[in-house]
Amino acid sequence: MIGRINSVQSLGTVDGPGVRFVVFMQGCPLRCGYCHNPDTWDSKGGKEITTEELFAQVKRYRSYFGKDGGITVSGGEPLLQADFVYELFSLCKSENIHTVLDTSGCILNDSVKKLLSVTDMCLLDYKMTNDEDYRKYTGCSLEKVESFLKELNDREIITRIRQVIVSGINDNEESIGRVYGLSERYSCIKETELLRFRKLCIPKYENLGIPFPFKDIPETTEEQLQRLKR
Repeated sequence: MIGRINSVQSLGTVDGPGVRFVVFMQGCPLRCGYCHNPDTWDSKGGKEITTEELFAQVKRYRSYFGKDGGITVSGGEPLLQADFVYELFSLCKSENIHTVLDTSGCILNDSVKKLLSVTDMCLLDYKMTNDEDYRKYTGCSLEKVESFLKELNDREIITRIRQVIVSGINDNEESIGRVYGLSERYSCIKETELLRFRKLCIPKYENLGIPFPFKDIPETTEEQLQRLKR
């Protein structure tokens, strides 16, 4: 099967357990205010590759995975190419390579459910904690993400919640309380990770001639994150 990818990272250490081969898929239906990869939005961009070609690249780095590492498919939004990722993950599972899906959870259909059948772990970017902010800052509804999270829970897929913290938007105690409270409703959630809002992506926006919506918002500090965690 042929899919479109933006890039790969051969020895990733922040996108799931252990050392991972990270694939960034091309195409995304969302327009998040803090998106770091606007170059992945266009579904017709990137480069074409077959699952067999990509799997061959993965296997070259297998010796680095150890007992904890494996492959992570990120984006863009990998759920847009769920059939391609399913085929790739199936090849990985045949070789006992651990699979992680890094997603916004904005799509749930039969192809996505099939993909989840070969997914060992999910990194779910739970972007906001109320529907108004979700629609305003991402273009997606909270209801869609909750449906996806329920599917993860029903399948008992180990899940790590991730949320980028942006000053003045979701950096209040009420919002953080709702994020951490998700684990009380969904037993699949084993970890909650708060991430700093950064602006290293601004040159990408400038090169593409696209305004960066959060350009005037200050970066989140590590001190802010620690305060919110406490």
